[in-house]
Amino acid sequence: MVEQAHNQSSTKRPALYLAEYDTPNAIAKAAMKVRDAGYKKWDCHTPYPMHGMDEAMGLKPTKIGFISFFFGMAGVATAVLMMKYMNAWDFNFLDIGWGYPIVVGGKPPGAFPSMVPIMFELGILFCGFATLFGLLGIIKLPRHNHPIFESERFEAATDDKFFISIEAGDPSFNLDRTRALLESTGPTYLELIEEGA
Repeated sequence: MVEQAHNQSSTKRPALYLAEYDTPNAIAKAAMKVRDAGYKKWDCHTPYPMHGMDEAMGLKPTKIGFISFFFGMAGVATAVLMMKYMNAWDFNFLDIGWGYPIVVGGKPPGAFPSMVPIMFELGILFCGFATLFGLLGIIKLPRHNHPIFESERFEAATDDKFFISIEAGDPSFNLDRTRALLESTGPTYLELIEEGA
């Protein structure tokens, strides 16, 4: 049975449609229908991770691995250049100051084995920061509030219910067509969430 909450207040505008499902199979089938309809700004909310949901939603592989690798290698390169400048090269770069060639542990200035620990540490440091800030950028955090939290029923997403939300900012979003699509997926509840103008 599909119910719909609708507030016709003139000071509110549609934020998203929220459809509720009782089973993992129901949300997986619904996700495939939404994916095939061409929506881009939508999400599935489940109380636990579901295998195969990425494929059902048509999600592309994450870019976080590329970001982490690129900045990790940038950290390694920075370490090599820094140590070569400080310890092996004997010139003044951009009037920053002269390098200071020094023999460490009996190795000649700029010997590769003495650089490995610093290369490792700086690579990890750059990679860690890039992973953290890259992830926050990709998932658009911090975001202090989202209209989906206006729904009291959405609290069940952490317990035993499954939800699909389609945002009004999606290029394909239309109140009637989007509602008809979600109704065709057989939700147990359908709600239009609105936000203040």
